[in-house]
Amino acid sequence: MTSRQRFLKALELGQPDRLPVTTHHVMPYFLEKSLGGVSTLDFFDRFGLDAIDWVDARMPDIEQGDYLEPISSGGEVGEAPCLCSDRWRIRRERIPKFGCRAVRFLIDTPKKTLSTVLRSEVHTDWVTERLLKQKSDIDLIEEYAPIPVCNVELVNRRAEILGERGMIRGSIPGFDIYGQPGCWQDAAALFGIEALILQTYDDPKWVHALLSVLWDRKCRYIRTLADARFDLVELGGGDASSTVISPWIFHEFVAPYDARLIQEAHAVGQRIVYHTCGGMMPLLEAIADMGPDAAETFTPAALGGDTDLAEAKRRIGGRLCLIGGFDQFHYFAGCRAEDTRREVRRCFAAAGEGGGFILSPSDHFFDADLELIHAYADEARRCVYKG
Repeated sequence: MTSRQRFLKALELGQPDRLPVTTHHVMPYFLEKSLGGVSTLDFFDRFGLDAIDWVDARMPDIEQGDYLEPISSGGEVGEAPCLCSDRWRIRRERIPKFGCRAVRFLIDTPKKTLSTVLRSEVHTDWVTERLLKQKSDIDLIEEYAPIPVCNVELVNRRAEILGERGMIRGSIPGFDIYGQPGCWQDAAALFGIEALILQTYDDPKWVHALLSVLWDRKCRYIRTLADARFDLVELGGGDASSTVISPWIFHEFVAPYDARLIQEAHAVGQRIVYHTCGGMMPLLEAIADMGPDAAETFTPAALGGDTDLAEAKRRIGGRLCLIGGFDQFHYFAGCRAEDTRREVRRCFAAAGEGGGFILSPSDHFFDADLELIHAYADEARRCVYKG
């Protein structure tokens, strides 16, 4: 089988020729530090992994008069151009005092100026000032914030170039500047997860109003995906994990919105992977009930999750594809190659039976011993299905 055929067979809950093996997002920091700045696809080729090409396909809706912010992209926080319009203008201010890269975004609307602050270092970006400071600010988002559309031509061009080497992945765009694919996770990025959790008790009507605004934005984007040759599109995010919120919050505020987005995606021919980095075990059936084609990341307890991979396979493995499960922190650095190979075999024994499983690290990695990535990929390629 080709890598793409292998992925698709697993996503269909079928049994490919061997275990599909890949990684979560390959971080630019790792590529630069450990491999001299090679491309992501070069990384997959070097280690013999099944490739994924992640495509950011959002673009402004020209017909609505939206446009990309007229700045050059320098690769630092705040440098990727944002969506703008005549009623949603973005200004940036560098903040030098933090000792790391920091940008204040000022968003001018006809009624009010909103602001948010992002900080960054070589590993990640994070929000230090939330965009939503008053509950009425969601009205400005609903009325003025541009909604992206899919750049179908870009997706299909990348799919043509990749061919059978692997699969094309995308995501439902989070809120521009800083956001997450799922409705709840996007709301947490805009308002703060602790404050959002408290509002589910203090003012649930407002939380539902916020989630409805975000749902509508994402739904309208999804409806532009009909002709895009994605193999898998990501929804969800870590703020919906059971190590962050209760099952009650998930059932009340997460599932009703994301389940409908999954239905919309299926209606335009797209597969969805539901991403939950963190605790998953109390939510397994709830995730499967939303109807995604796959779920990730099945984070082990040693990494702060709670996954029993064999139990997850038993409970929901017949309903969707499982992606992840590998402990990249303990087995990509500081151990013997035999230990890495043993962890691969453990994952295969736990979740590989009958297919419907894609082996992947359960999250990003920034540092790794190259010989251990080789061992990881080589041992996975030896996990062959019979019959």
